[in-house]
Amino acid sequence: MDPGVTFSDELARAVARRRTFAIISHPDAGKTTLTEKLLLYGGAIHLAGAVKARRAQRHAVSDWMQLEQERGISVTSSVLQFGFAGYQVNLLDTPGHEDFSEDTYRTLVAADSAVMLLDNRKGVEGRTRQLFDVCKRRRTPIFTFVNKCDRAGEDPLKLISDVEADLGIACHPITWPVFRDGVFSGVYDRRLGEVHLFERDGEHGAREAIVRVASLEDSRLRDVLGERSHALLVHDIQLLDAAGHPFDADAVDAGALTPVFFGSALTNFGVEPFLREFLALAPPPRARESSAGPVEPTDPLFSGFVFKIQANMDPKHRDRIAFVRVCSGRFVADMQVRHVRSGRMMRLAHPQQFLARERSGIEEAWPGDVIGVLDRGNLRIGDTLSESGDFEFAGIPRFAPEHFARAIPADPLRRKQFDTGLRELTEEGAAQVFYGETGGAPMPIVGTVGMLQFDVMQFRLEHEYGAPCRFERMTYRFPRWVTGSREDIERVATGRGRMRLYDIKGNPLILFEDAWHLQRALQQDTGVTFHEVAP
Repeated sequence: MDPGVTFSDELARAVARRRTFAIISHPDAGKTTLTEKLLLYGGAIHLAGAVKARRAQRHAVSDWMQLEQERGISVTSSVLQFGFAGYQVNLLDTPGHEDFSEDTYRTLVAADSAVMLLDNRKGVEGRTRQLFDVCKRRRTPIFTFVNKCDRAGEDPLKLISDVEADLGIACHPITWPVFRDGVFSGVYDRRLGEVHLFERDGEHGAREAIVRVASLEDSRLRDVLGERSHALLVHDIQLLDAAGHPFDADAVDAGALTPVFFGSALTNFGVEPFLREFLALAPPPRARESSAGPVEPTDPLFSGFVFKIQANMDPKHRDRIAFVRVCSGRFVADMQVRHVRSGRMMRLAHPQQFLARERSGIEEAWPGDVIGVLDRGNLRIGDTLSESGDFEFAGIPRFAPEHFARAIPADPLRRKQFDTGLRELTEEGAAQVFYGETGGAPMPIVGTVGMLQFDVMQFRLEHEYGAPCRFERMTYRFPRWVTGSREDIERVATGRGRMRLYDIKGNPLILFEDAWHLQRALQQDTGVTFHEVAP
């Protein structure tokens, strides 16, 4: 610390420099590619291995799990941290597939803003709409990046209008696409009044794009673009200035207005202007609600919460990492904090920061940062850690499973490894495990939000725990936890089209075969209370 600079000053400066955000999109909108290009411009990697370049065996940096590399999809959240233009960036990469909605939701809870990625040919799609609704309920500031502008797509003005009509959010374009003879050639930065023209090279987006900067009034720009393309660009900008929504920082912070950017993550066109402008406009860490009221990031005492647990990031060491979002104060390596749920003190040893699977040890962290701490099974998703220990951050609710299957180990002699794997994957939030009242060793029943989660569970049980298994699908799809007297629960559970199970905490729940049986129980079985999430 510099002489004369107080801890409060240092803390305030650290908070102001942090940006923690997640990217949300429909599958195949280019999220993993954009993530890599942000790392490229942030200097975290020096050569982007696009997902499509499978022939060269270059996989996306954020997709570190073998299954992700094989299928070309993201099924886990990754934490990617880098610096750019004086900012410290925490990029929380989320699964794009809808079957992993719960992991995405938990990640959004840890983010201060979100980047909504759209395909310029398709606009708002179903998965994007679902994730936008989650952000809107949390009043999360949303920034929009319209991707794939190197391909023919919707007229930019129509696309902006469609987004506003579909999502009910005002749009303010910060950058605008520049075309030359119908080919995407650059972007105009409305805030800076600069035209960024990009040159194609033979690197196919593996390196930063070559850029020339000019002003809209520069006569040479008219010569480069041609009279018609230049006139169209000037017309669009004048129309936006006259009739578009003005920029309003308060509306952005409230989630009522989204700044919009255009580009192509594949070719890198428009990525650097987006990153620079986004970091300047995105909010720094903000106050977090707790049982004792809002906790400001500039509170001098450290606090944070666990939003993700990942086992076996390093298969050689069979480790278990808890991802902690720092909410206030300064984190120092090996500090003692209170685990609020248990009331016990614990030492946060060997803290780490991440670039997907790659890690590096750290000595300190500040609000907005995400740190990984080694966990021996004491931490759970949603746990609060703090120096004061006199409050808890709002919990992270779990989604009710929609699909159920019996998990049957292929080798009874590997039952111990099988049970260990199920327990650890459940604690990660990869799925939920339930048990019935059968004799002998209980046959576990796995509940998931999406069907693809069964494939991931099966893959990880075999490759990480040496416990191959198969899943036997069940017809039940409508779970409800129940509270009430034992007699009433017993009576309700024995009705037709129902099955009683217990979660890992011993809470009873009832599965219903269809919506009709569930609705009938809700109307007639008034002796118990039904809950969509565990009480």
